[in-house]
Amino acid sequence: MLSEFCMEILVSAVEANPPGAAAARRYRRSMRLRRHADFVRVYREGRRHFARHMTVYYLPRPQAGSSRVGYTVSRFLGGAVDRNRIKRRLREAVRLAWPRMGGAVDLVVNPKKSLLKAPFEDLVEEVGRVFEIIRQREKQ
Repeated sequence: MLSEFCMEILVSAVEANPPGAAAARRYRRSMRLRRHADFVRVYREGRRHFARHMTVYYLPRPQAGSSRVGYTVSRFLGGAVDRNRIKRRLREAVRLAWPRMGGAVDLVVNPKKSLLKAPFEDLVEEVGRVFEIIRQREKQ
């Protein structure tokens, strides 16, 4: 029922990790979009991909480096508790699927209301699929 990728992630999350391994997979500040101008640039100049539980806007970075990701969660999705839960789930799904993201790309993730009730395994799998699609499109 679960994909091979999802099973690998779940198994690796349960296994004991050597000291320092958790810090290597940490959600670092350099992985985040923080400036308003960066969000606006991705929305205006980038492309978008529609997925079941989210819309992802992406734009290749002009300078070499790693990819960055930002999240926009509007009030339409619910109260503060719901919006914060959505952001936590998205951040963790992105962190787990991050190795599948290649190249230097800025991403902005806009979740849909269905994300709140979606099983976490489906969410991780969807984020991984979106990353692979973006990577393939950028190679062309």
